[in-house]
Amino acid sequence: MRCWGAWCVAVALLAIAGCGYRVAGQADTIPDEVRTIAIPPFVNQTTEFKIEQFLAEAVTREFQTRTRFRVVNGENGADATLRATVLTFFAQPANYDPNTNRASTINTWTQLHVTLSESGSGRVLYQNPNLQHRERYEVAADPRAYIEERQAALSRSSEAMARELVSAVLEGF
Repeated sequence: MRCWGAWCVAVALLAIAGCGYRVAGQADTIPDEVRTIAIPPFVNQTTEFKIEQFLAEAVTREFQTRTRFRVVNGENGADATLRATVLTFFAQPANYDPNTNRASTINTWTQLHVTLSESGSGRVLYQNPNLQHRERYEVAADPRAYIEERQAALSRSSEAMARELVSAVLEGF
């Protein structure tokens, strides 16, 4: 009877171990031979000044700090190249201050077209023509502080989008 119970426990443990479940965010669908990634400047098709620079810098930092890949400057020395186009950026007031009639909360929406392809073969490793990120930020009552807050909000939004982009690339979503 004890042997039968031990056998059942062993089978159950093997079934659980082999079920395919794993901690989210741990997958890496990029081939092992890809070790270096080039991230050329992003293309900006919006009217938002420097949004492509904020995003490219944040994505580069995210790849350097969170992945096994080394980011290189030139495409010639890279195993893969990540290209992105900023398709849309909207900033829309969500709430208004009743005393000043100025926006007190702004919603932003950013949309990218992203492609990661092998440098030698051109094979697409990841592509998403509609990667989106939404962000909300508060605006101070002082109108002179608005520009600084907008730049800080663009930076925060870019960092959050970079995290989403790198996770999507690694996990193939």
